[in-house]
Amino acid sequence: MLRPAFIGLLLASALSPLAARAAETLRYTVLVDGGKQAGHQVVQRADDGSVHVEFVFKDNGRGPELKEDYTLAADGTFATYAVKGTSTFGAPVDESFRVENGVAHWKSTSDEGEQPLSDGAAYWALGGTPQSGAQVLSALLARGDNRLPLIPGGTLSARAVADVTLGGDRKVRLMRVTGVGFTPQFVWMTADAQPRFYALIVPGFLQLVEEGREADGAVLEARQKQAETDALTELRDTLAHPLRGATLIRNARVFDSETATVGPASDLLIANGRIVSISGAGQEQAAVAQTIDAGGRVLTPGLFDMHGHISAWQGGLHLAAGVTTVRDMGNDNATLQQLIADEREGRVLSPSIVPAGFIEGESPMSARNGFVISDLEGAKRAIDWYASHGYPQIKIYNSFPKDILRDTVAYAHSRDLRVSGHIPVYLRAQDALDAGYDEIQHINQVLLNFLVKDDTDTRTLERFYLPAREVAGMDFDARPVQDFIGRLARDQIAIDPTLATFDFIRQRPGELSEAYAAVADHLPPDVRRGLKTAEFDIPDDATAARYRKSYDKMVEFVGRMYRAGVPILAGTDATPGFALQRELALYVKAGMTPSQALQVATLNAAKYSRTLNDRGTVAVGKRADLVLFDGDPTVDIGDLRRVALVIKNGEAYYPAEIDRALGIEPFAEPVRVVPAAP
Repeated sequence: MLRPAFIGLLLASALSPLAARAAETLRYTVLVDGGKQAGHQVVQRADDGSVHVEFVFKDNGRGPELKEDYTLAADGTFATYAVKGTSTFGAPVDESFRVENGVAHWKSTSDEGEQPLSDGAAYWALGGTPQSGAQVLSALLARGDNRLPLIPGGTLSARAVADVTLGGDRKVRLMRVTGVGFTPQFVWMTADAQPRFYALIVPGFLQLVEEGREADGAVLEARQKQAETDALTELRDTLAHPLRGATLIRNARVFDSETATVGPASDLLIANGRIVSISGAGQEQAAVAQTIDAGGRVLTPGLFDMHGHISAWQGGLHLAAGVTTVRDMGNDNATLQQLIADEREGRVLSPSIVPAGFIEGESPMSARNGFVISDLEGAKRAIDWYASHGYPQIKIYNSFPKDILRDTVAYAHSRDLRVSGHIPVYLRAQDALDAGYDEIQHINQVLLNFLVKDDTDTRTLERFYLPAREVAGMDFDARPVQDFIGRLARDQIAIDPTLATFDFIRQRPGELSEAYAAVADHLPPDVRRGLKTAEFDIPDDATAARYRKSYDKMVEFVGRMYRAGVPILAGTDATPGFALQRELALYVKAGMTPSQALQVATLNAAKYSRTLNDRGTVAVGKRADLVLFDGDPTVDIGDLRRVALVIKNGEAYYPAEIDRALGIEPFAEPVRVVPAAP
């Protein structure tokens, strides 16, 4: 499932000065893939000051459709507010807010409450259009003190970070907005006496631009990338602790990912980002610049997330969870190349990136990432580009032309690229295996093999709703299912199930997402509130029970594949760090031991990302990508959250520091690097 992280928060950061303007209509265009229209926003202000907004965004066969109405108080905050429509995955949106007698009241499909209105606090909508965030930010700018309390909780702030002149006379300003989500959001507004929203850029993915000025998007995106890189470099310089010279890690119990066991206490000597030696505790006598006393804690290789769609601001969440390598499973090519270069040059806070080349077929429901092709020659050109840029594999997506699948896979193999992906529309997983697939993404794509008909359009939301309805009734002991599992095992077809991200098929409005329940109390208030927002349409108790049973059976199926010898890869396609912790916990629920789950996230990942030569195990000569836990995740998989120290590429990171910088309450106190005695 290709879903850019936090897109809801990014879209909700547009600005508009409508509170101070006469009747007018403002129109915006949503662009993806360098200029393809994917939606619109129309903002209409009436003579009486009321505002009506229509927002539609469709990409990859899904997206929200929303209609919003509000009125304003004198300070530009909401006096009344309402939004209705459907969310990205079809859940109903129905949210309202009002102020009566100095008391704020709100109600959504996920929550409701009231609190005294104080200090000009502004309501922050859960399911609103970009314009709902626009109005809150307008109220913030009018205050003059750069801090605006939010209802139900949190504080918003913003500051200018760049100015650009467009077309010789149009001046716009980039604002950095903080206080919602984990990381800053960036918004362009006009730089005049009455500034208003001009554009919202999500680099490499989306541009929301004033209608008629769409051509400005490329200029603004380039400048915004530079501003974001500057901010990320500043963050990295604050949180990274360089290990200069040799470092001795004393008294660490090393997890052997090859045998899935923990050994006796050892000393590790590391230098220049590599493991120099491993010896018994107390035996290493080399002169070093600094030491780390592991105190008998468990030390593992750096973890992998084998299914990410990485963006510039995800690095902190990954590293705080011990994820030192991410396999990117589909991205804008130019953006991903820049992210890889920035990471290699040490400019940003980021895990290492292993890229998978994204290839989609042309259709009205195409995902506009990587290369979108219409014939075999186009597919070969895409493969050649990926091979020449060092990609170890490609990923094929939903709209890929089925008639050229076999020849495309063969050509990729001739260029020594692995082939993975979704199952192209009107095919089954067994057809993809016949064509030569090495790997399949997502548990739904696997199980659709037994559910689709010849005319089932899996480019639509049916690829989620059909498994939710039907997996509950599947007989996993039936011969066709057993034969299919046997084939996966015999041919060593890797499966990247991303169980954690599919938690949404069983979540009802107001229920805390089980995927993040274990960490919710540590997260910022607006993020905690968002964890109770449903994405799926579950109209009644009977449907809820069926969807829950289907999800539980998806987890069971992963266990069955693993026990049969099918290679499992721990990917998430969801919130960095936390989703991987949940993914591995689900593997334990499916029947793996905690040590086996850790083996999947280290040894298996390195093998199938073709990086086992320098990571995935703790061994002399390999990269010193290491994670120290304040607990034992080989006994209790929940201890994955208690990360005390991360070492990656010759630098140490204290997860507690990263968490605090992102508004997260830390899970463990850091184990610190100490300069050696002179």
